[in-house]
Amino acid sequence: MSDGLKRRIGPGLLTAYGVGVMVGAGIYVLVGAVAAEAGLYAPLAFLLAGLIAAPSALSYAELSTRIPEAAGEAAYVEAGLGSKLLGVIVGLAIVAGGTVSAAAVLRGGAGYLIGFLDIPFSLAVISLGLILVLVAIIGVLESLAMAALFTVIEVAGLVLVIWAGWQGPASPDWNLAAEPYLPGIGVAATLAFFAFIGFEDIVNMAEEVKRPERTLPIAIIASLGITTLLYVVVTLTAVRVVSLEELGGSERPLALVYEAGGGHVAVLSAIAVVAALNGVLAQVVMAARVLFGLGKRNRTLGLFHHAHARFGTPVLATVLIGALVIAAALMLPVADLAGVTSTILLVVFTLVNASLIFLKRRQPEAPFRVAAWVPVVGLIFALLALVAFALGGAS
Repeated sequence: MSDGLKRRIGPGLLTAYGVGVMVGAGIYVLVGAVAAEAGLYAPLAFLLAGLIAAPSALSYAELSTRIPEAAGEAAYVEAGLGSKLLGVIVGLAIVAGGTVSAAAVLRGGAGYLIGFLDIPFSLAVISLGLILVLVAIIGVLESLAMAALFTVIEVAGLVLVIWAGWQGPASPDWNLAAEPYLPGIGVAATLAFFAFIGFEDIVNMAEEVKRPERTLPIAIIASLGITTLLYVVVTLTAVRVVSLEELGGSERPLALVYEAGGGHVAVLSAIAVVAALNGVLAQVVMAARVLFGLGKRNRTLGLFHHAHARFGTPVLATVLIGALVIAAALMLPVADLAGVTSTILLVVFTLVNASLIFLKRRQPEAPFRVAAWVPVVGLIFALLALVAFALGGAS
């Protein structure tokens, strides 16, 4: 065993990792819900959500160059707010959020898979989970290479949706001169914000990245920009070709878009399985790195701060996360798990932005710097989204 991870990742692979984490479930599920609130202005809601996420993403970019460690958020909060305990709690919250998110996605992916193969659901969950954990153990380069391949397939699927959608006739709603309903667009932007969660996972790869002071900001900013563009164009296509009522009431909105252009829904279902696999692999890799980083900061978790001498990966942490993901996917109801994950991460975003505010006051210089107002706006946006989400859940 070794205490160090191997630096093998460049900006291309890391950007693909970030895009793959964000694109996954968000675009495949949320388009209908956002369209139900914002109508024809759903693309604007996704654009606004990207702008809301941007300040926090920029804060992460600066912090990742100040403190390039595997347990990113834990290290940032400890350094900025001066509390080691709070840092560990934040790190464990990230591990919990990643595990819950991966379990929900694994369950969904297994559901798609049994539509192709006549096998029991539990066997599908266990088989997919074990394969992904094995890939995560073998090596980070191999994991991210597979994630990059999955991302290419995901993005190709979205391009197919866009192409098919513009082949079909426009829906009657498309030609209506509807006035923008600002409260609806605001609610829709809050919903769409959760489709951008995932850029924060990038910073937890810091100890395996070549030239982290350059690579991490590039990957964070590029993945957010690429994802925003994809979301806006896909949503524009969706509201053009499918009626708003049908789109808003569907659990498979992109399948409707694809079918409207003459595409076969089985193709998109297969791509959805790939998207699920990508999401699970990315979350397992991320959560294991956070646990590895926490092991350096906390004696109780020290057993996780070891990397395999040959593979250069945190094997024990990866096995534990993988086992928890498979168990949760088999046993837990997942209807509200996405909401739990989002709430955890919005609290973390608030603390991370606050940490950067204090760090910039104490030490203005950094390898990559953003304006002083950026973390302030990021903190405000995170708090507002947290409040809006809490009110939405209560209503």
